[in-house]
Amino acid sequence: MQPSIFTRIINGELPSHKVYEDDRTLAFLNIFPSVPGHTLVVPKAQVSNLQDLASEDYTALMNSVKKVMQRMSKVFGDDRRVCLKVIGFDVPHAHVHVIACRDAADFRKEENKANPPSQDELAATADRLRF
Repeated sequence: MQPSIFTRIINGELPSHKVYEDDRTLAFLNIFPSVPGHTLVVPKAQVSNLQDLASEDYTALMNSVKKVMQRMSKVFGDDRRVCLKVIGFDVPHAHVHVIACRDAADFRKEENKANPPSQDELAATADRLRF
């Protein structure tokens, strides 16, 4: 299996705006966020589908997702609900989208590929969310 773009980020071959990392997972900002702070949490083990993760990696992933959700809630405040998406079409590496939504419309927003934030804006958001 070829290394996915996420594996290349995990291995330090590609840059990212890291928010959280432990032995089994990495959380970093989506470069095309649907809303500010849109974070991807990935297992370091590369598998295409979430359900194919070993139980230990699945548990570690969901524990990290919960930590990112709690941090996002603290940073963005009570006016946002932290939502999750597991889509799995674009990158053959299991991952969870963590998104702070003001309403259901925020949840439904697509990734912003037409007008993404600058690297400086992503860096500032990562600085706020990093723990």
